[in-house]
Amino acid sequence: MIGRAWRIWWIKLLHWEFWPFGIVQLPAFLYWLWLSFRARSFFFFSASNPSILSGGMLGESKYDALLLVPERVRPRMLLITPPASPSEVDELIQQHGLRYPLIFKPDIGERGWMVRRINGPNDIAAYLSLIRIPFIVQDFVDLPNEFGVFYTRYPQESDGLVTSITGKKMLSVVGNGKLSLGSLISMNPRALLQWEKLTATYAHQWDDIIEDSREIELVSIGNHCLGTTFLNANHLITEKMNQSFTTICEEIPGFYFGRFDLRCASESALEQGDVMILELNGCGAEPAHIYHPGASFFQGVRTILLHWKTLYKISEQNHRKGVPYMTFSEARSAYRRFASRK
Repeated sequence: MIGRAWRIWWIKLLHWEFWPFGIVQLPAFLYWLWLSFRARSFFFFSASNPSILSGGMLGESKYDALLLVPERVRPRMLLITPPASPSEVDELIQQHGLRYPLIFKPDIGERGWMVRRINGPNDIAAYLSLIRIPFIVQDFVDLPNEFGVFYTRYPQESDGLVTSITGKKMLSVVGNGKLSLGSLISMNPRALLQWEKLTATYAHQWDDIIEDSREIELVSIGNHCLGTTFLNANHLITEKMNQSFTTICEEIPGFYFGRFDLRCASESALEQGDVMILELNGCGAEPAHIYHPGASFFQGVRTILLHWKTLYKISEQNHRKGVPYMTFSEARSAYRRFASRK
């Protein structure tokens, strides 16, 4: 027990990608204060994406944001508001033509909170016992590649740019024919950080010997907080990709700054814009490629600050066109909506 706790502490200390959110974002917070002074508003960012509450910084509906995305590039989904019984949820799923497995996730979420893969009706009751707010039921998109694509466009310009691409490698272990699943998990640093969740999920397989070369995907949700490795894939950015995502974004009203979390069949499909968008994240999203293992902390901070600078310019341009900044009252209401998620 003590040995495992020490290993977890040491892993977090030596890899800044696992540092507390507040430490990583402190420089951005100070820069936000300066930009707020220049804009004469603490909530200048709310003008970045006029069609999304707070621009996507706080309290926005993930369901409403995803509805802005063209239907051809988003999975089928529905919104369920508790209270609801497992049978009622299953009936709605059938009525909408959805098929298991599915993804359940809160309409307001943060960093992978309460995102679950639901394999059948028996999993619904457990999910309903934990959630009290509206949640999204979404098709599980069974495509092999998952990316986070950050897109920006200045309101005064017709074309935008892909400024960040994050590849995602799901948390997994590979057997050698000798070690048990539990041993493989304990030897994997990222899996070790998910110890409590994995011991509960795989209790019935914990002592099973895993065959040589067999890979087991431990978590199928592409979120850093759930053990996914984020990889810098900016080398994939091309002019064709910029055009492809500009074409998609032309059909998204009032969207200028944010990140698409998506799946696709291949890197070529990504370049062509042949994707399925799982989430549309507004101005609160990060250029997640900075969390590539071994990446420079200072380069990561520099990238975050550059994105805030772009966010400020986009918000200012929209404000000049008549988009109002969020008021304190509106911000308080958005925060209460966010805080109510638990």
